[in-house]
Amino acid sequence: MEANLTQRRTSLEEKIPDIRKTLDVIEYLQERREGKLKTENDEDDLDDDDLEDEDDEEEDPSNLKPITTTYELNDTLYAEAQLEESDSVYLWLGANVMLSYKLPQAQSLLNTRLEAAQQNLQNTIEDLEFLREQLTIMEVNTARVYNWDVKRRRDKRIAAEKEEGKEGR
Repeated sequence: MEANLTQRRTSLEEKIPDIRKTLDVIEYLQERREGKLKTENDEDDLDDDDLEDEDDEEEDPSNLKPITTTYELNDTLYAEAQLEESDSVYLWLGANVMLSYKLPQAQSLLNTRLEAAQQNLQNTIEDLEFLREQLTIMEVNTARVYNWDVKRRRDKRIAAEKEEGKEGR
């Protein structure tokens, strides 16, 4: 059980940053589409996605230049692409399934998934703590039973020695 819960915790701890990163990109695309570009540099928040905009000033959405981005293909493999303006994104749902979503729907879906993943992580951590506590209790009880058995055998041996001593007199 502990190994299963630990594996589940590790999996969730890997998923949550990926969901956050994807959510950040979708929020950026939605803000850009709405023409509400931030004037501060967001590249640090987006880690591997390194979104670069040619101008940091607010512009009319129809005049925005394509986004040049570097995205992760694999753990050590990255590719560069130019993204045209779009109101939809494609999200991997798992089991080799990818679906197209409008930006608000994708944001809503990812927010729901992020909340669920965080709740599952919290529940898994609580389960692990409970399991470890129960393991400790079981080990203490096993030690008590063993010590009781040792004491019982010693008392039995002492009683047998006393009887042998009485018979020998």
